[in-house]
Amino acid sequence: MKIIVLFDSQFGNTKKIAEAIIFGCGKNDVRLYSTTNMNMSKLSGIDLFIVGSPTYGGRAKQELQTVLDQIPELGLKGIRVAAFDTRFLEQEQNFALRLLMKTIGYAAPKIALFLEQKGGKLITTPEGFIVQGRQGPLRDGELVRAKAWGKMLAS
Repeated sequence: MKIIVLFDSQFGNTKKIAEAIIFGCGKNDVRLYSTTNMNMSKLSGIDLFIVGSPTYGGRAKQELQTVLDQIPELGLKGIRVAAFDTRFLEQEQNFALRLLMKTIGYAAPKIALFLEQKGGKLITTPEGFIVQGRQGPLRDGELVRAKAWGKMLAS
């Protein structure tokens, strides 16, 4: 199976999650691209497209959205897709931030919707991986969880 994992990362946490997902995908033909080295020609012939970003203001970073905007209409037709993000754990935030998080949401569901609108077939619920502060680190166990998620996606 040919798999591409595309990510954007501000402080390195989302990149670490993307790398763990790749590790979980096993012996498949898996390629990792950041927003700085991705172009749409790389989507040709792939079976699975996994996209992730940190959550900023309830959505993906603008750099990721700029790259995704280059996908032609129905450019993901016939391609399985999945989305993930890194985020704060809502339950650990103060009341005002929890309310804001509930209102504006997270990046992964919005990425998933965009990928579906481009013709992709969403194969699982968008996934969120937890960071403990704006710059991280990742919460204990998140890399193990990302690896397991990658294994599930590739099976």
